[in-house]
Amino acid sequence: MTDLPRLGGAPFLTDAGLETCLIFHDGFELPQFASFTLLDDPAGVEGLTAYYRRFLALAAAHGAGFVLDAPSWRASPDWGAALGYDPVRLAAANTAGIELIAGLRAECDGHQAVVLNLPVGPRGDGYDPGTMMNVAEARAYHAWQIGVAADAGAEVITAMTMTYLEEAQGIALAAADAGLPAVVSFTVETDGRLPTGMALAEAVKRTDEAAGGIAYHMINCAHPSHFADVLDDSELAARIGGLRANASRMSHAELDEAAELDEGNPDELGRDYRDLLSALPRLCVLGGCCGTDHRHVDAIARECLPLRRA
Repeated sequence: MTDLPRLGGAPFLTDAGLETCLIFHDGFELPQFASFTLLDDPAGVEGLTAYYRRFLALAAAHGAGFVLDAPSWRASPDWGAALGYDPVRLAAANTAGIELIAGLRAECDGHQAVVLNLPVGPRGDGYDPGTMMNVAEARAYHAWQIGVAADAGAEVITAMTMTYLEEAQGIALAAADAGLPAVVSFTVETDGRLPTGMALAEAVKRTDEAAGGIAYHMINCAHPSHFADVLDDSELAARIGGLRANASRMSHAELDEAAELDEGNPDELGRDYRDLLSALPRLCVLGGCCGTDHRHVDAIARECLPLRRA
């Protein structure tokens, strides 16, 4: 097992906006924004493989480790059922996703630190918390997917695009139940707060208090301009180990209404990340989210890795 990223440790890269890349650049249809559906189709597997190999090569060129995500963000029971997957078929999809990324790591032949990660998405919408679970409900709901992935060889669980506190806590507890470390990644609105209105610092603190085994926290699916102003909290900054920002400065509501992909400016995004390094000295994982692709991650790496290694 590869050593996992740790706060203040050697920098790792990760990928970008998997689903937006597959839809807008590669022409795949992803019902319900679910990339795991491509695992049923040889052409889909080929598309996923090509996507991942591009980022693995980029990380190798920058001399960085890589957090390799399975295409699992929507591979949970409710979303699977909505897409016509019964539990047996959905378990097979989760297993196939871990096997795919494990095979890609094997291609690296030990020359690169690659971590097998299971991204676990929200039960509801990625921007709107909608009907919210309590902690026990969230723990029970997500335990099934996490258990399948643990059996398949996942090494870390990332609660990705969390919109409210209790679901993040439940996923972290379910990961601990499965014996796996957890990363918790919240998304924020343009005011730097969770979609529920909770301050990011409070969400991070309360998640840490509720669940052990959280390696670090991340922020994803928001532009740096949306959260830069809340990072002056030293306790919060000390727990942020990863950034996966959107390319666009638009709000979640605006992105929901957008008919075209807003790719922003890769070089500008790289500079935005660089400008956050002084506030976030313990960053260990750098990547992108919606609208970003390999160009953005390359720009982020060029701007940030020399400073992180200094």
